[in-house]
Amino acid sequence: MTRPVAASLAAALIAAAGIALVIAAPQRPAARAVAVIGPAAAEESGAPIYYQDPDGKPSYSLVPRKTPDGRDYHAVPAGADVSFDDEQTTTPRPATTAGGSGERRIKYYRNPMGLPDTSPTPKKDSMGMDYIPVYEGEDSDDGSIKISPGKIQRTGVKSEPAAMRVVRTAVRAPGTIALDERRISVVAMRAESFILKVADVTTGSHVVKGQPLMEVYSPSVSSAAAEYLTTITSKTTSGDVQYGRGSRQRLMNLDVPDAAISAIEKSRTVPTSIGWTSPRDGIVLERNAIEGMRVEPGGVMFRIADHSVVWALIDVAERDLGMIAKGQPVTVRARSFPGREFTGKVQVIYPEINKETRTARVRIELQNPDLILLHDMYVDADIDTGSGEAVLAVPESAVMDTGSRQAVFVDKGQGRLEPREVKLGHRGGGFVEIRRGLAEGDAVVVSANFLIDAESNLKAALKGFGEGAQQ
Repeated sequence: MTRPVAASLAAALIAAAGIALVIAAPQRPAARAVAVIGPAAAEESGAPIYYQDPDGKPSYSLVPRKTPDGRDYHAVPAGADVSFDDEQTTTPRPATTAGGSGERRIKYYRNPMGLPDTSPTPKKDSMGMDYIPVYEGEDSDDGSIKISPGKIQRTGVKSEPAAMRVVRTAVRAPGTIALDERRISVVAMRAESFILKVADVTTGSHVVKGQPLMEVYSPSVSSAAAEYLTTITSKTTSGDVQYGRGSRQRLMNLDVPDAAISAIEKSRTVPTSIGWTSPRDGIVLERNAIEGMRVEPGGVMFRIADHSVVWALIDVAERDLGMIAKGQPVTVRARSFPGREFTGKVQVIYPEINKETRTARVRIELQNPDLILLHDMYVDADIDTGSGEAVLAVPESAVMDTGSRQAVFVDKGQGRLEPREVKLGHRGGGFVEIRRGLAEGDAVVVSANFLIDAESNLKAALKGFGEGAQQ
């Protein structure tokens, strides 16, 4: 290795300690492989070109220096060659001469920091570092890079073809159980009434349709019952269906249960009290009826809800709202019953965003035959947003994301890798949809991407992308 090249290598090693790689920074491990140069190599020949920490740590100095515990840094001469190629050696490489049998022609010189800047002649950058020669065969016009088979084997580089796959993306969000608004009934008086007796029914009791709830005396109901009885028993009007229908309708308008009207027709007597029954199966949510109380028209005595079918109100993050659509299948799990799952579909997407939580509410209708899902119970929902159609996809590990663009390494064979920009779609199940940039069957690198990035300096390899964006 010539002294200028060795000097540039030393400066590059020093700069490498503080410069992050261009792409996939979040995916790289914190520790990096560092070549350790021992004292024996440092003493081989020549004046030192830099000084290295005696413990081999990634700490360098251009002038003599000591560690905090007083030990000297090791001097590294120009002859102590550091190589990251397949054959590790400390022997300086002989320079090729024109006309030699092993001559390799220099194609151009590239920026040592990986910037998209090349030169046909040797030069230095603004920091005084020599540009790195690129020989013929080491670079290609398509921007691809070449890595020796030995490095590919040692670093564990693996490739996998892009293929058509069904990408299942599940949106997970919390929510609560709510009663179906269409399955709630109230028992209310439509005329002034007095509560004579209340059945043994309390808040939380389960009742069935037709079950007695209370006995009520109402002057208006008794008057209507007497009128109806007179109509159906009179010799003059009993044969006229219209008379009987009008009187019966008056009782129905007062919300007298059908069972009570049928009892009047059979007994042919006006009852002193009317028994009120439950209008549906369900749970008593509210009981206001008290024996002896006087009730004004409109007074609610009972509120009953059928929760054999309930709603799950799920709060979906605003960023996921674009993936939600009506009819998508949903799996709901109650925190109170681990392992139990309830299935349903998205019924309604409420047209509003909660400004405090930045979430949208989604409604799922769930069957609740065991009546174990209770009002206001916490649940977790998995909404399957996948379309069920196969799309071109690659493993997520194949994609390197810079934030502004995404790229993959396409395996061209014989150690040649081409960085290619791609357009991503949905993610799910460890795969990501590729909407643009790849074709089915293209082999992409799925492991050790960050090592390839370190070897090739992706920023330089992607310089064509930046130049195209500026045009």
